[in-house]
Order: sequence, then structure tokens, then C-alpha cells
Amino acid sequence: MSNPIALPLFETISFNPESGRAVYLQLSDAVLLLIKNGKLRSGQKLPASRDLARLLGINRLTVVKAYEELQMQGWLESAVGSGTFISSHVVDHQPTTLGGSLVPSSLKKAGFVLQPLDYLENVSEPAIAGLHLDDGYPDPRLAPLKEFYRAYRSQLNRSGLYDKFGSYSNPAGPGHYREALSLYLNASRGLKTTANNILSVRGTLMGINLVCSALIKPGDVIVSGVPGWRRVEHNFIHAGARPIGIPVDEHGLVVEELRKICLKEKVKMVYVTPHHHYPTTVSLRIDRRLELLRLANTYGFIILEDDYDFDFHYRHRPLLPLASADENGMVIYCGSFGKSFSPAFRMGYLVAAENVIEHLSKVRVILDRQGDHIQDNAMADLLNDGTVQRYLRKTLAVYQQRRDFFCDLLGTALQDVVRFTPPEGGMTVWTQFPDTVDLQKLIKQAYAKGLSISDGKAHQYPGFNVKGLRLGFASSTTEELAKSVEILKRLL
Repeated sequence: MSNPIALPLFETISFNPESGRAVYLQLSDAVLLLIKNGKLRSGQKLPASRDLARLLGINRLTVVKAYEELQMQGWLESAVGSGTFISSHVVDHQPTTLGGSLVPSSLKKAGFVLQPLDYLENVSEPAIAGLHLDDGYPDPRLAPLKEFYRAYRSQLNRSGLYDKFGSYSNPAGPGHYREALSLYLNASRGLKTTANNILSVRGTLMGINLVCSALIKPGDVIVSGVPGWRRVEHNFIHAGARPIGIPVDEHGLVVEELRKICLKEKVKMVYVTPHHHYPTTVSLRIDRRLELLRLANTYGFIILEDDYDFDFHYRHRPLLPLASADENGMVIYCGSFGKSFSPAFRMGYLVAAENVIEHLSKVRVILDRQGDHIQDNAMADLLNDGTVQRYLRKTLAVYQQRRDFFCDLLGTALQDVVRFTPPEGGMTVWTQFPDTVDLQKLIKQAYAKGLSISDGKAHQYPGFNVKGLRLGFASSTTEELAKSVEILKRLL
């Protein structure tokens, strides 16, 4: 098929001078689209560059460059003295079988089948409005951003650029950061770690996902509290584990129910947030803490301890983590700076026995060769010079004031509508509503008034009928909290 293609086929081609893309590339895109649409077939001859340039009102060299571009990509071929042709290696397409990247529909829906993950459909992130009672986030306006900026910039200006930028490093994290973090955790949480007990990760969820990938096999039993954190439960399901939920009361996880399960079947891991249980914020009572450790030693299961907001406890000093009393290496402890600084800081850590950290580091390479060592080392400097510790002392007082103010507001403005207990720590108030309140309707109405509220769907379980929301107070000023409660009062 060597006859020239009729010029009218190209009359529909137009150019957008504001697209920022060179005209010759726009022309090559248009010709390629004609090929993929089946309007240009293998072996067909293209118009001479001079004729096409005259038709489109562009420079002949632009057409030549467009042809050369397509020829380099293998779509066209030329013969000296004969002209330019659609490559004989191009398979002819019909429009109905089109799957080319230039077709807008291909960017909306893939041509292959996706396996449904139904368990990821039941939690959504609420829209953010000007006012917010969120899931328990810190106030980034209080974070030591200037100090962090200086520490990060200092890392970029120091010597040893090849060590920092020229090669990969330890997947567990830079030694400087792990040593600084080890000293900090030992002083603040009563741990007895060295740098070899620490693995740097990009937030708590990555750490939990890594634990599931490295230590959990399909069919393994994982026990956690109900209500709990949906995100971590999704990781258990995604790993093929068999999750079992047990009740949480005003004293935390009901460990006696765990003992009954252990008598019947092999438990691989127990996930727990003993300091401030998510979502209800209750603390695990001391006798249950000791019993949980005893059961782990007896039945050999892993305790995955998530201490997501250790630093913010108001009634007394923070309760030391289970990991501080672990004498047999049964606890994997995870924490994060996301609740201390800002969720935008994807900085977390895992603490465990040395051989566990070594094993997790090997698996981590499959997912992420290493973390952000520059950011880690900047944080290490802030730990070593006391910036983090001073910041936490300051924000603890601020958040306690906001908690007290918020609870007083709830207790006066909504005393006949909601039930709550002022939390001993954390950044949210677990607030229960009567059955007559439609929480999803309330959330939508509040958003229309400029207030975003954490998603109540995340705390709904079969057999757990409490209508509860986590109303975060830490990220809002007292003035903002007053406006937020006033909106709720009007709606309720």
C-alpha cells in the first residue's frame, strides 16, 4: 500500500500555542493518534512535508521534525527517493480495540482487571473545612518548623556529600539518627535500647505494614480491640491473616478474652494501643498490662504496641510502654513524630530485638530501599540539642488547656445530647451520641457550615452499636473550638 494518503485526513489537526508543548510534538501526537485510531495503516505513505506544511499553515521544518520524531520512536520509516511511510511493523488497530496512551479513556480506566479490595472501601478521609474537630492531629502552627529547617539545611551544607547523596545506606536508617533516637526513647520511655534496636520508617502505618509483610503468614491469627483502628486492621486482612476482635472497656483491652482465645487456638500477634486506645482514648490498666505480657511469654505471640501519642498525657506522667517491661523480646514497639509535629512529617520508628530489626530491614529493602536519611539526621540534631523535648513540654501545656476548654464547652453546650469522659491524654475526646442522631447526616451538615468532623464510619462494627466520634481538640485554638461547638449546638 504505497499510494499517498489524501490530505483531507489531516485537515482536522489543530495546534494549541498555550499548551507549552512544541508544535512539532503536537503534530507528531496527532499523527500517532491517527495511527492508533486505525485511520492510518501499516505501509501507507504520508504526504510530503511541503504539502502538509502548506495545508496546516506551518513551517516545513516543523513537519520534518515531527516525522523524524515518529521515525525515531519506530512508528514511521522512510526510503530515500520514495518518501515516508507508516512502519511495516505497526499492527493495524480498529478503533474499538484502541488502548493507546493518548486516548483520554485509557487514563480513566485500565484495560486489565483489578482485584476488588472490599475491606478498603469502608473508611474515607473527611473533607477539611476552615474549622475542624479532626481525628486527633497536632497543631502545625506550634511545631518547631524554623528549627527543623535550619537542621535540614545544615545537613545539606556539611561535608561528606558522597556518604549522604552518592550511595545507598543502611535500610534501618542512619546511625546518627538511630543513636539519637535510642537515647531519647531510653530517657523518655524507660527503654533499654541501642541503635541496633531501632528501624526508621515513614510513619506508623509503614511500620505496621512492614511487620505484617515480614512476620505474618496467611491464616495467622491476629487479635486486636473492638472498636479499633481500621487502617491497621486492613493491613492484617491484606496480609491474609485471620483477625479476631475482642472488647475494649473503660480499662482498655479485655485481656481475659484474649486468654480464652489462646486456650483454643494459636495466636500469632496481638495489636494494642495501651496508652490511649484508639479510638476511645482509654488506658490499659496495670494488671491487664502485666497479664498481657505474661500471656505473650506463655503462648509465644508477638505484641505489636502502637504508642502513637505517648508524649501527650495530662493527668500524670505518661505510662511507660509495655516494651519497657518486656524481658523476653516479645514486644515490637512503634511510634511516630507525626502526632508530635504534623501528619505531613512521615517519620516513624520500630523498636525490637536486634535480630527482628535485622530481619525487618531486609524485608524493607523490597518496599523502600531506605528512608530519607537527610530528614532523619536533621531530626537527630533536634533530639540531641533538646529542641524536640522543649517543644513537647510547651505543646503539652497548650493541648491540656485546649482539652479542658473543649470539655467544658461540650459539658455545657451539649450536656443533654452527648456523653463523654475527659481523656487523660491524647488529642481527642471520644464522644457518644444518642441513637436518634444520624452521624453521617450531622457530618454533612457540619461541613456545609464550615466544620469538618472525623468520620464516624470508621468506628462501626458488627455487634458494636455505640454511636461515637473522635472530636480532636489539639489542632484548634480555643476561639476555633468555641465556634466549632456552637455549630454543633445549632445542628443538634
